[in-house]
Amino acid sequence: MKRGFDRTQRVADLLQKALAQLLLQDMTDDRFRLVTVTGVSVTRDLSYAKVYVSVLMDENAKIKDTVLALNRAAKSLRYHLAREVDLRVVPELKFVYDESTAHGFRISQLIDSAVKKEKKS
Repeated sequence: MKRGFDRTQRVADLLQKALAQLLLQDMTDDRFRLVTVTGVSVTRDLSYAKVYVSVLMDENAKIKDTVLALNRAAKSLRYHLAREVDLRVVPELKFVYDESTAHGFRISQLIDSAVKKEKKS
């Protein structure tokens, strides 16, 4: 019988909260302070976690550089994460840029500009 909340989802939520806290407070790289963890997807066996992040920058080169730095620091983050969360095995982390926030912001700007043009007419 299936329960209401899947274990992988609970672990993903736990990792998302802990990673957001770690990136904000414990990491020395200032670029990580501009990172928001938008979601975490964990494999069924809890061995790998794909961490979706958005970055508060507009330049694609800086965004790619920040995500690359996150992936380089993944082992260190995993070590710190193991101290924060109570899991037998902490999953390997892979950081991926989440474009949905930037895309939504662009659509919102387009809607706002269309509304302004409509009011002027």
